[in-house]
Amino acid sequence: MNETFTLYKLIILYMLDKVDFPMTTSQISEFILDQGYTNYFTLQQALADMVDSDLLRVENTHNRTLYHLTKNGAETIRFFNKKISPEIQEDIDKFLNEKCYELKEEVSVKADYYLNTNHEFEVRCQIVENGFSLIDLKLTVPTETEAETIANNWARENQEIYTSILTKLL
Repeated sequence: MNETFTLYKLIILYMLDKVDFPMTTSQISEFILDQGYTNYFTLQQALADMVDSDLLRVENTHNRTLYHLTKNGAETIRFFNKKISPEIQEDIDKFLNEKCYELKEEVSVKADYYLNTNHEFEVRCQIVENGFSLIDLKLTVPTETEAETIANNWARENQEIYTSILTKLL
């Protein structure tokens, strides 16, 4: 069991090492669960263990969790990548090649909100590409319901909003 659990961790590290962006829990789950490697609870335990061991850094927003590969995680997978069979590596590479654009686009759009010191809600909407913000917009609204609505609408309408802003300003 311990060797199998280690393999799950190596698979996750390998996936994150192959991309230049963080991945969400659901993106990692899509591959591991669809391939039948393990169940959701074991996957969650592996992710938590890797965060505790500083192999992954976690970024939480109100509606998702992003996992970033740390320096320790990158060193670990470079040292132990031979422990992943060539067949599994090929499956991971195929998954990432087929879905790379979709996966990257999903994590490049960010929206989160929080209660500020004036007891209002600040909503931060971003589009990030290659580690740089294309747009970083903060809005203040009086209620959490409005903040959540804006965050959810940003997730769906970000491209249209971004284009509209550029059109108006250029």
